[in-house]
Amino acid sequence: MALSVGGAVSAAAAPIGPGPGPAPDEVPFGPVTVADPGSGASYARAVRLGEQRPGGPRTLLATFQQFDSGQPGGFPVFRSDDGGRTWRPQSKVPDGGESGRIWLQPFLYELPRAFAGLPKGTVLCAANSLDSASTRIVLYASLDRGLTWRFLSTVTEGGPPVPQNGNTPVWEPFLLLHRDRLVCYYSDQRDPAFGQKLAHQTSRDLRHWGEVVDDAVGEEYSKRPGMITVAQVRRDLWIMSYEYGVTDTYYPVRYKLARDPESFGPAPALELLDQDGYAPSAAPTVAWSDSGGPQGTIVLSANSDQDFFVNRALGDPAQWTRLSSPMPRGYSRFTIPLTDPGPRHRSGLVFVVTGAPYAEQAPIQAGVISLD
Repeated sequence: MALSVGGAVSAAAAPIGPGPGPAPDEVPFGPVTVADPGSGASYARAVRLGEQRPGGPRTLLATFQQFDSGQPGGFPVFRSDDGGRTWRPQSKVPDGGESGRIWLQPFLYELPRAFAGLPKGTVLCAANSLDSASTRIVLYASLDRGLTWRFLSTVTEGGPPVPQNGNTPVWEPFLLLHRDRLVCYYSDQRDPAFGQKLAHQTSRDLRHWGEVVDDAVGEEYSKRPGMITVAQVRRDLWIMSYEYGVTDTYYPVRYKLARDPESFGPAPALELLDQDGYAPSAAPTVAWSDSGGPQGTIVLSANSDQDFFVNRALGDPAQWTRLSSPMPRGYSRFTIPLTDPGPRHRSGLVFVVTGAPYAEQAPIQAGVISLD
């Protein structure tokens, strides 16, 4: 977390075409503008919803945080029904905003199956709602594909939003439905043994949340693991990516591999270095595509680079390479591989949504890149 106030996994499948390869309208494009709300917009997130009818177009929802909009707090939700080429405003989370609070670090997730009394296809939004005295990871749900939203629960609460060691806020939620529990990962400064750590809590009913479980801690108090994202690489292998705050300006990317996404804690922390020994840094996100070879492709983005970093060897530390991209770099740039659970549709395409790099200004933009 390198943020100061005032300053997946859930992608649905792409439509199946007449045979192997991408559907005719699935080609790289972009960047295109999702929204241009002015200064303070970043941390873009998106979700690709399940199809409303067999073979029908997939809806994309996108949102982002904005510090100084001068409007009631909350996240604007934009919608695309043409693969991300054009966008229109749809709603806001929460409906009508919430005065007196700032809303940061949204995360959108579609339930892949019925869970906790909610139907398959329910869209969840986790976020950090904060004021000068507190930070709160909160959870909202939409039963109508992002048109309206209702509050479900507060996952956890921390102290004032001060991202320096010795303070007690919580940051940056990430959601994953695993077995019979919804997992909410986040950055946690409340443990007196660590300046910041990565942790998660789980819920079976989306109202009550279990104990805090550690996922990554620093070798010493001053180090700051932050900004966790998680992806499934194969049936029995998961990857989590995060930044590792060494100093106030140096946040090299780390990752862990584990057989269970609720058991990252004991796994060794691995440093991401590309083929030339370069270490990307800050605000990483990770996803996995089933294209690119028999073991698929891990796709990682970092704030430091416009290039992506890919690994086609199940996360082998010696096998990271660069992938050039026309999509601009951004603070916590987010990706959704356009793949299908079955073997018939491995397009090698990845949807990307991004805002400005940290401490810069740019519109929220989207596009599709190719892994080939």
